Amino acid sequence: MNIRINKQVLFRNLGLIDYQEAWDYQEKIFAETISVKTANRNLDSEKQQLTPNYLLFCQHPHVYTLGKNGKPDHLLLEENGLAQKQAKYYRINRGGDITYHGPGQLVGYPILDLDNFFTDIHLYMRMLEESIILTLADYGLKAGRIDGLTGVWLGYEAQENPRKICALGVKTSRWVTMHGFALNVNTDLSYFGNIVPCGIQDKAVTSMAAELGYEPDIQEVSEKLKNHLAELFRMELQVVNP
Repeated sequence: MNIRINKQVLFRNLGLIDYQEAWDYQEKIFAETISVKTANRNLDSEKQQLTPNYLLFCQHPHVYTLGKNGKPDHLLLEENGLAQKQAKYYRINRGGDITYHGPGQLVGYPILDLDNFFTDIHLYMRMLEESIILTLADYGLKAGRIDGLTGVWLGYEAQENPRKICALGVKTSRWVTMHGFALNVNTDLSYFGNIVPCGIQDKAVTSMAAELGYEPDIQEVSEKLKNHLAELFRMELQVVNP
């Protein structure tokens, strides 16, 4: 176990980036962090290296991703249909089912060593959700959770017309996290019509723009969300160039 604690988190906004490129970048950081943790096991505490933490924000060109527990038939498009939609498709190693990423959607990838914060995956997921809930509240949108369903929802209280506005899916190993969340800001929601989103057939998907009646500035949303994450996790954020 890494005894030395590092609350510093390097924040990078990668802008619009191909999904595979971002995935490869995550995998590289993830592997490097685990390598540090593994090496630390054989060192005295005073000789251990601090494990790094990263928070990556980005947007992706149109892409569908299927989690390791997902069902391939939840993608309702064949190869030709994907080409017509100018969309890619990947099977990946996060939890969860199928989801869509595209322009106008704010995607966050925290790559954190939870030994630096708290070793509780359930709490980690709820904290990610809470950062989204607080960000939406900044825009007058009342969001929350639905028991048994990961993510953030509008219309969650009476469960009448519940609408999912943010999907979550993570991977962890040795308390290091990767993948993360996708908040629909100004997303083209028609792309969700080509999947059974997150395997949930009887609930709708929405965006901030659809709920507010205007397109909020995604950089402003990004800044608010970043600040809420920093406060909830007590991060010491350091902004670096991509």
